[in-house]
Amino acid sequence: MAVLAEASEKPKNISISLYRAVWRWHFFAGLLVIPFMINLAVTGGLYLFKDEIDNTVFAYRNIVEPMGETLAPSVLAEHAKAAIPGSKIVRYRVPADPSHSVRVTVGTATENMLVFVNPYNGTVLDTVAVENEFNRVVRTIHSLKYFGFVFNRIIEAVGGLALILVVTGFYLWWPRKQSGGVVSVRGTPSKRVFWRDLHAVTGASAGALIFFLAISGLPWSGYWGEQVNATLASAGIGYPTQLWDDVPVSAEPTKNVVDHPGWTVENAPVPTSTPGTQDKSVTLDQIVAKANEAGMTPSFEVSLPKGKKGVYTAAIFPDDIAFQRTIHYDRYTGKPLIDIKFSDYGIGGKTMEFGIGVHMGQYWGLANQIVMLLTCLAIVLTSVTAIVMWWKRRPSGRLGVPPMPSKTSVFVTLTIVILGFGIAFPLTGLVILAMLVIDQLVTRIPSPLKRVFS
Repeated sequence: MAVLAEASEKPKNISISLYRAVWRWHFFAGLLVIPFMINLAVTGGLYLFKDEIDNTVFAYRNIVEPMGETLAPSVLAEHAKAAIPGSKIVRYRVPADPSHSVRVTVGTATENMLVFVNPYNGTVLDTVAVENEFNRVVRTIHSLKYFGFVFNRIIEAVGGLALILVVTGFYLWWPRKQSGGVVSVRGTPSKRVFWRDLHAVTGASAGALIFFLAISGLPWSGYWGEQVNATLASAGIGYPTQLWDDVPVSAEPTKNVVDHPGWTVENAPVPTSTPGTQDKSVTLDQIVAKANEAGMTPSFEVSLPKGKKGVYTAAIFPDDIAFQRTIHYDRYTGKPLIDIKFSDYGIGGKTMEFGIGVHMGQYWGLANQIVMLLTCLAIVLTSVTAIVMWWKRRPSGRLGVPPMPSKTSVFVTLTIVILGFGIAFPLTGLVILAMLVIDQLVTRIPSPLKRVFS
């Protein structure tokens, strides 16, 4: 009988140990990412409505009254250039429709400036440094590029940890004969169970979308995104590398000449112009006309050539990803050197662009924006409830780390699985490894920290 009782207890002990192991990793991941997740959710929620913000808060520089014929692009560009003494024209953006202004990027010795110009009379409506434009600031804070290289890499690790949080969170939420905390919330705000249930129910309801936001945001990350982009291109399922076979190219990637290029083509090399018997360039007016004739969607932007071998680049990456397009023109002849459309992308590029488009609320209009906004709000709510729940649970003067499982083998097995996940996302793997080392040092070496972490 004793043997049977021991055998029946064994699965139960393994189950309890697995729950504690998952809880412990869920806690560690949450401890690291909560501040970053709140930042991602708030800035991401704002960026979803960048166009609406531009057309309301910043309508004074983006919206104009249609007044008949517009001035030539070259004339408007010169008006912008004159507004910033000593500058040179870098990019010219065609208005999205007759009620929008022209946006010209001009460069000085120290920075690039955005100049908003009325296309009908050439009046300069506003000027702002590129790095200080509202939506640009929101975007760079979102990616933590605003705070430098190290923080930008941290956000990549956070994306991977968010995936772990969702998976472990689903396991902890999974019904285990409890009467509440699955789809309903028990208790009142004064009770810890209320915050636990609100955290679990919100996380479970929005978990799949949070997972999607995390995985679809990773392509923009510095290390992982670059590696995946290069892998897809070399495998022939990213941008069509064969288009560059018969074209002289520079060492400069598209992202260095195009403002906010599409993910698939951001690392594609920029071709070079071939100087002829005379070094006279075609004009901005001619390139804008050629791009219009080619059927490029309104609101495309033309980047001007850099140096004698530079090219004109007309590019558009609109909300509807099917209309993404990049055309590089020889600066001397106006001949299209590369013309790449969304339909030219490989299956890998198309899949990534679709995920990014939905992530940014661009694919299905307002419905897409609202769903992503609700997901951002869910991230904030789960983060806040996690903090409150932890504060109510933790012993005084301690972090309240979930207890180590009684069966160490269960924790080791789960840790190996999680470290395996780190192979797919190396920066996340490094953070996981660091967390594991710190955890083991603190729990095994007697010190005041051991009590704090308990």
